[in-house]
Order: sequence, then C-alpha cells, then structure tokens
Amino acid sequence: MTMRSVDRPIRVFSTCPPSSDYNSSEYLRRVIDIARCSEAGGCTGTLVYSDNRLVDPWLVSQIIIQNTRTLCPLVAVQPIYMHPYSVAKLVASLGYMHGRRVFLNMVAGGFKNDLEALNDPTPHDQRYERLVEYTTVIMSLLSSNASVTYEGKSYKIDRLKMTPQLPPELVPGVFVSGSSESGLAAATALGATAVKYPKPSIEEPALPQTGDWGLRIGVIARPDASEAWQIARSRFPEDRKGQLTHQLAMKVSDSEWHHALSELPGEVPNSPYWLVPFQHYKTMCPYLVGSIEVVADEIGRYLARGYRTFILDIPQSLEDIEFTNAAFNYAMESVR
Repeated sequence: MTMRSVDRPIRVFSTCPPSSDYNSSEYLRRVIDIARCSEAGGCTGTLVYSDNRLVDPWLVSQIIIQNTRTLCPLVAVQPIYMHPYSVAKLVASLGYMHGRRVFLNMVAGGFKNDLEALNDPTPHDQRYERLVEYTTVIMSLLSSNASVTYEGKSYKIDRLKMTPQLPPELVPGVFVSGSSESGLAAATALGATAVKYPKPSIEEPALPQTGDWGLRIGVIARPDASEAWQIARSRFPEDRKGQLTHQLAMKVSDSEWHHALSELPGEVPNSPYWLVPFQHYKTMCPYLVGSIEVVADEIGRYLARGYRTFILDIPQSLEDIEFTNAAFNYAMESVR
C-alpha cells in the first residue's frame, strides 16, 4: 500500500512466513497465499527471512515473483553467507528475467549460535562496518554501467562489471537496522532506510528531518476492539516455555533492540501497544492491537514523528491485511 502524505509516500511491507514453521509442501503453498494476499492488500513488498534454519531466501523470492505481478521481495542479506558479487548477480538476474525490483534488508548480525557455527566472531560494531563495505560493493555494481574497483578493510574488487546490467528503475532500496548507534551510522553512510523496533508512540521522539525511517510492527485491527484482542490472545497465547525460550535468547543475543524491548512491560494500559508475543518468543516485534480507529491513532503518531516505511509481521489472512489497510488509511487522514 503506497499512500501519499504531505511530503513523501508511505511504504508498507508484509512478511513471508519462515520455512521452519511448515513441512515442504505446506510451506510452498503458504508462501504463495501470503504473497498474493499481500499484493491484493496493496503492499509494496514482503520481507523474506534468512538464517541457518531456513530455506534460501533467494529461492523463496523467486517463488514470490513468479506468483505475483508487482510485489517486491525484501530479501534479508547476511554478509557471511555469500560474496557481495553473488548478491548483485542475483538482483540483476531477477531484474533481467522478471522486470521486478528487489529490496535488500542488510543484516549485520543474527543468532549468536548461527554466527559461531559459521566461525564469525566479529564484534557487533565491526559487523556494521563490514556491512557498509559489503553493501557499497553491491550497490556500486548494480548502479554502474562501467567496471567497478573498490578496496576496503573487508572487501576488494578490481575492474569488476555486472552483467546483465540492471535498469536504473530496478536498483534496489536498502534497509538497515537503526536500533543501535552503529546500525544507525551504517544506515546513514549508505543512505539506507533505518528500521527500528518501536516503543509506544508516546515514548518515541521526533525523528531528524534528514534520512529515511521505518519501523517493524505487527497489527491486529478489527472494527470492534474486543474482537481484535480475542484474535490476538488466541493467536499468541502466553506460555511458560515461550517465556523461558525468550530469556535464553536474551542471554546469547548482542542485539540492542532485543534487550531494549525486553525491558518494556508486555501491555500498556489504554494503549494498543502489545509486547506479549515478543516476550513469549512467538514473534520478533511489537504488536498494535485494537479497533481500527485506535490502531490508526497509534500509527498516526508514528507518522507524525517521521516514520514512512512499515514492515508488518506475518499476516494470517487477507482480512488481516484489509483491516490493517483501513487503519493506515485512517492514520493518513489524520496527518494530512
């Protein structure tokens, strides 16, 4: 859903389900269903996860492109998985074969055990320094008609040219986590969208005038608030096992946003902001739950603070997307 505010468009992305939640035949059908629902609901694209447990995100992105007309995969890209040339080649190849734009969600870290298994002990801040070099190489290859030479601390290429050439309108948008100082510095250096995991809107400060800002949230909105909360609690029931898993993940994570959210209360009185699913390890972002109007008010306050890109959690149905769309439309009216 691309909606126009007074200054620039609003972009909303859904999220593709992880393969670890399904068997192979069920997963393929679920990816296609959610991609089509996301497109029907007007989403710009859909986030495709990447970590050691999951199937390859580029193969999933190919399935999404083949089964939709306009939806753009937002592919999570981790430098330790492949050379930047390979990423650029995949983007250029998808553009050549399908004429579809791809977005890149540049990931500096990941699960600690995944990094250790791949023998990557690089400290947190240095991973973001490496990410800047990595992304610079990718974007240089995709944006240039000529050969590219680059020499940095982690990557070096010499007169390397990308073929097939990517049309300018298909050059990918880049997202980077902006929840830490090093992540924000990386996003600024790359001119990327800095994505945060927000606190309740009343606790979020106004953003700087420069830069592009996004946030990661889930939304369960319905015409009646009680129906929305009934769906939310049924979809994400509290359980002790989930709490313990979350606590264990906290101990091995060096993610600043993970620790910051874990210090917040699960529910905020008289607010749609809800962290219980995150605290029970059922999802990895805050949720907004309530009537369409109440959720719209919260979204409107995020908009007023300067956020223009929203990455939603995994939708369960077209109904989820339609009511979320309604909340965004209400919110847009409030800030015109």
